[in-house]
Amino acid sequence: MTDLSGARWFKSSKSPNAYTCVEIAHLSTGAVGVRDSKNPTGPALVFSARQWDSFLTSEVWKG
Repeated sequence: MTDLSGARWFKSSKSPNAYTCVEIAHLSTGAVGVRDSKNPTGPALVFSARQWDSFLTSEVWKG
């Protein structure tokens, strides 16, 4: 399990509503955490740097 206690979370500048969006944290391990901004103490997903890069360059993301 990844320790997220020191993570610095941020919201996308492209989010239309600062309350209802996801938050991202670049972790010291190189991984990326993703959580629901409405539930910051709830569970988070953790992706490897490679998985995150694949997501950002995928056709799904480019919409």
